[in-house]
Amino acid sequence: MSAVHERSGGGQGGSLLSYLAGLMLAVGLTGAAFWIVMGGGVSASAASRAVVAFAVAQILVHLFFFLHMNRSSEQRWNRMAFLFAILVVAILVGGSLWIMSHLNHNMMPMRME
Repeated sequence: MSAVHERSGGGQGGSLLSYLAGLMLAVGLTGAAFWIVMGGGVSASAASRAVVAFAVAQILVHLFFFLHMNRSSEQRWNRMAFLFAILVVAILVGGSLWIMSHLNHNMMPMRME
């Protein structure tokens, strides 16, 4: 590709080696989570914590290797948009869980004693 095509997106492209490293890490993290769940050698709570930890690591791998988000000044607006998206998702998920919890509490039949 010519230099014009590589710079037309405005972002920093990664090398083939960085994409392959990201792919290997992503596949490894997915395989590790699958192995922990399907192995059955750990408790359900430990497996849940491990899967969440692998999911967070997977998100970080994707952000760094594939979306090229780093701490450079050029990425400031991308970081702000990403943080805003995290805030919106947290509000949606937290609000939904809160509403469902209250609905469950209010819809449970009262015991007659």
